[in-house]
Amino acid sequence: MNKKPPYRVAAHRFPASGFTLIEVMITVAIIGILAAIAIPNYRDYVLRGQLVDAQNALSTLRANMERFFQDNRTYSSVGTTTFISPCAAPPAAGSFTISCPTLTATTFTAQAVGSGSTNGFTFTVDQQNTRATTAAGSGWTACTTGWTTRKSGC
Repeated sequence: MNKKPPYRVAAHRFPASGFTLIEVMITVAIIGILAAIAIPNYRDYVLRGQLVDAQNALSTLRANMERFFQDNRTYSSVGTTTFISPCAAPPAAGSFTISCPTLTATTFTAQAVGSGSTNGFTFTVDQQNTRATTAAGSGWTACTTGWTTRKSGC
């Protein structure tokens, strides 16, 4: 009798696939470093955009106040319903509250006070277009000669 050798099932070895633990750890470390740099820069970028909301609202209010003054020769309201100063209903400005803490017949100061993410910021403008950042948020610089638009000042 012819005996055949027993058949052997060839063990198929699959080549290793996937990532090693070291490769995954290096990738996570790189992503962590990039996030540590990018996230604070993005927050500053968003905050600078919110500051512009207040500055635009103050500029609009100042232009409306000058127009009102040219028509009525006063910055304050005339009567209760006839000629109402723009300071009586200031424009909306995102997370800023716009007001006119100083308002007389010949002068005004418009102010934007931040809340929420813009807490600590206060911008002002007056009838002579004198702009100032009287208070700035943490890590930012206040400016008496203009409006702060970046951390480094005005």
